Amino acid sequence: MAGLLREAAETHHTVYRIVDGEDPDWASWYADWLIHLSELPKLLGATPVRSELVYLLVKLDKDYAAAKSAEPWEQHYASELLRHFS
Repeated sequence: MAGLLREAAETHHTVYRIVDGEDPDWASWYADWLIHLSELPKLLGATPVRSELVYLLVKLDKDYAAAKSAEPWEQHYASELLRHFS
């Protein structure tokens, strides 16, 4: 799961290279990519609802920033996403 999130980040940065990865609606892009172009549904055993995944990604981003965690963001998001969807 963490590897998929890292791949999504790298792909997003490539797609948005002209603006150095800047995308205020990044979570929508990530959710679409994760649902339609990655193994996420297989890993979860179901396809998440896009709006729920967008919400979770935004919430995880805010929580991670507020916590100032030393844990890599991909690991934190992966464990929380797996926990939520299990």
